[in-house]
Amino acid sequence: MYGTLKDYLTGELAQIQAAGLYKKERIITTPQRADICVGAGNPVLNFCANNYLGLSDNPRLIKAAQQTLETHGYGMSSVRFICGTQDIHKQLEDTVSDYFQTEDTILYAACFDANGGLFEPLFSEEDAIISDTLNHASIIDGVRLSKAKRYRYANADMDDLERCLKEASSQRFRIIATDGVFSMDGNVAPMNRICDLAEQYDALVMVDESHSAGVVGPTGHGVAEQFNCYGRIDIFTGTLGKAFGGAMGGFTTGRKEIIDILRQRSRPYLFSNSLAPSIVGASLEMFGILKESDELHTKLMNNVHYFRDRMLAAGFDIKPTQSAICAVMLYDAQLSQDFAARMQEEGIYVTGFYYPVVPKGQARIRVQLSAGHEREHLDKAIAAFVKIGKEFKCIPETNQ
Repeated sequence: MYGTLKDYLTGELAQIQAAGLYKKERIITTPQRADICVGAGNPVLNFCANNYLGLSDNPRLIKAAQQTLETHGYGMSSVRFICGTQDIHKQLEDTVSDYFQTEDTILYAACFDANGGLFEPLFSEEDAIISDTLNHASIIDGVRLSKAKRYRYANADMDDLERCLKEASSQRFRIIATDGVFSMDGNVAPMNRICDLAEQYDALVMVDESHSAGVVGPTGHGVAEQFNCYGRIDIFTGTLGKAFGGAMGGFTTGRKEIIDILRQRSRPYLFSNSLAPSIVGASLEMFGILKESDELHTKLMNNVHYFRDRMLAAGFDIKPTQSAICAVMLYDAQLSQDFAARMQEEGIYVTGFYYPVVPKGQARIRVQLSAGHEREHLDKAIAAFVKIGKEFKCIPETNQ
């Protein structure tokens, strides 16, 4: 049988390569940070990591992880409800609840698991899940695992969301599910208007904060802070693997009874190992750093504004963004790969995104800014974009 399958897979891979959609991994040989080494090549500046607050190689987090290895061991070798819950797991859950101003929190191995294990325990065929069309794959997969009726509304389109809410009015429970920041475009969901509609049509609200927590809002506390929606959002999901230190781990935080049911019935929680102690210890230290000062968030947003303004002035087509994600639109899949390869030759590490990660004809280079970037890093990246942009005729020759 494998011979037949092998022939089929070989043909599929050939088609992917011919379409310019084949994804290759580049090997990093240093810690994740603003300046990295890729393979045996020269150092490059990294502009494609989710390391928004520059904490992935923070010495305090590394020290906290090492200390927790000494006090709490390497791994739990168990799921939470059998013998996989330590005191620090409960401390981290309380800390996440405090950060998002919620009643309770449940930890997962990743946010993919948090989203994958959210909907099925809560909703049945009597209910409705109303999801933004640009939601992350983990939300989409989580919704598929539920028997609830599914509705989709155009990205951040409140008229279309209202249409779905009206259509779902006969369902027992309704929940609106959205990303806080949409990872490919960098736009922020209008949570105040979503909450208004949810209250008008008696629906719950769930938001994935993976790309928004630590980034948006006056002090980086996410979309509830950005739109003053504390108490109006029922469920937050998020990750410890982006702005919050960049390791592993996800969470769901929100109403106490919802979290209680997830502890009883959420399959990724019930059947996956507990989060490793070293990650938990470092995460506790990370929240401590954020509580001490808003310095990292302030620097991040200054970097975002500086980079975006100068790229627009150079003539690049950039999606509107309120986050740390800057989508430089190139539209052609092969061009996005060729452009990224030339950027690496200039010492700038970026990645071309193309179908199926983004819709066909919407290829881009997604630049992700970090508090780890210094002004000279930004200037070097902008200069490289301008140079390569002129080579590929993406911007006018006259622009500087």
